[in-house]
Amino acid sequence: MSIGKLARLAEAIQDADAVMVGAGSGLSASAGFLYYGERFEHHFSDFIIKYGFRDEYSASFFDFPTEEEFWAFWSRVIYYERYAPIPKPQVFADLLALIENKDYFVITTNTDHTFQRTGFDKQRLFYTQGDYGLWQCRRPCHQKTYDNEETVRQMFEQQRYMKVPSDLIPRCPRCGGPMYPNLRGGSWFVQDEGWHEAQRRYEAFAKAHRSGKVVYLDLGTGNNTPIIIKIPFMQMALRNPEATYASINFGQADVTPLLGKRGIAINDDIGIVLKELMEDMQ
Repeated sequence: MSIGKLARLAEAIQDADAVMVGAGSGLSASAGFLYYGERFEHHFSDFIIKYGFRDEYSASFFDFPTEEEFWAFWSRVIYYERYAPIPKPQVFADLLALIENKDYFVITTNTDHTFQRTGFDKQRLFYTQGDYGLWQCRRPCHQKTYDNEETVRQMFEQQRYMKVPSDLIPRCPRCGGPMYPNLRGGSWFVQDEGWHEAQRRYEAFAKAHRSGKVVYLDLGTGNNTPIIIKIPFMQMALRNPEATYASINFGQADVTPLLGKRGIAINDDIGIVLKELMEDMQ
């Protein structure tokens, strides 16, 4: 890791009027939410044996033969990503400590809801791609989401032989059709009023900080959906001569050369970088 880059970023955060955080899957991975390897093999060994799954992401597209099996898999996913203890909560604790005394806002494509679980202000969060803790009508027949914690925990505890009890399968309270996790995957994704309120707060924050010393902190976003965070962050930084854009991502740190020294790319584990920033700023 470049000491010079770290020092420049630490100084920019200390001097900032505002910090906008954009978080992608790399941040969750740094906090221990890995969708492959030992963690996946430990939690889904039975599904791996039966279907040959290689990772949680590709398995999520599998067409299960029954709803009982579908929800056995998905309740397990939701439980481990949304309700089980966070593997490495210190990553988020360090990030919060870095910015909690600043005017900040977080936009994230992650769906594990870890920001709110680790003490970030709910009014300063925008989960663009949904939330594992919600489900919706699969059709959908209406634009509303529903908390799923109680039923997911029951599914997780009561599933046997890769199936949940049939009476736990959720049905839409309006049309009686199947429910689905509230995750963006097509035109059926429900953006409820809470989603739209968060979007309005994000847009208002961005508008209020079009000038001044703003740090755009891009944590773990790659090139899968760059139009949501990476590209807008760089564009906002380019329009503001006092802004700093920093990309921290193990293996995928990327900054446009147009920003010159106002662009900082740190190719390292996000958790390690946040810890060293904390130490540097004390």
